[in-house]
Amino acid sequence: MTIPTLALNDGRSIPQIGYGVFKVPADDTERAVSEALEVGYRHIDTAAIYGNEEGVGAAISRSGIARDELFVTTKLWNDRQAGDGPDAAIAESLDKLGLDAVDLYLVHWPAPANDEYLHAWERLVGIRERGLARSIGVSNFLVPHLTRIVAATGVVPAVNQIELHPAHQQREIVSWARDNDVRIEAWGPLGQGKYDLFSIPAVADAAAAHGKTPAQVVLRWHLQHGNIVFPKSVRAERLRENLDVLDFALSDVEFAAIDAIDPGDGSGRVGSHPDDVN
Repeated sequence: MTIPTLALNDGRSIPQIGYGVFKVPADDTERAVSEALEVGYRHIDTAAIYGNEEGVGAAISRSGIARDELFVTTKLWNDRQAGDGPDAAIAESLDKLGLDAVDLYLVHWPAPANDEYLHAWERLVGIRERGLARSIGVSNFLVPHLTRIVAATGVVPAVNQIELHPAHQQREIVSWARDNDVRIEAWGPLGQGKYDLFSIPAVADAAAAHGKTPAQVVLRWHLQHGNIVFPKSVRAERLRENLDVLDFALSDVEFAAIDAIDPGDGSGRVGSHPDDVN
């Protein structure tokens, strides 16, 4: 199985399907990541705040997979944005991961009440220049945050990782990203089970038509939008199911019907608003 890759604006490429370890317990992370790697995942997404970077690193080390075949992401937490915090934080993350560099380092949230995200972005530019992160980006940034960091530094993030699923499609951010050659990574791509996504007719009907599960249909919708996705599971059979989305395509009608699920008023958000996480 060959997982598709997407080109980033810095000349590198990124696997379009990854394995995210958000809320995977620290003592179960090595096993879960090892199973993901065995199934065929090569893109692992973690964060300092998840508390499981050591488990990710142990699984990578044990796997025997060549480093250049893996894509590893981690993130800078909000309380490390000021001063020398970003430089200390990346050093700690690399030590826990057992790596010389990550493939992607993200500012986890803008944390606007602290007003340090521009400083953090400037430090990430330096971290990339020193070779500690091959690409840099942001997570949960809204358009005003994005325009500010780009205007101040001239450096456009490679990605913006945001909450994105059929009920909350964040079209303003996606449009800005498309216009500025920024890739969108979708966290919570299936809505985190917080609403009955799979029984919505647009999803259920497409699943029946293609002989796929509703989850596979939604993941396929993401891929056809060009999103990078991190479906989460700690079960090997579900890990395999989440990769089995490359042998079919949604029709234009099916695709548009899923697009139409989002009312466009922000009511479908299931996670925190970026202005409220500080």
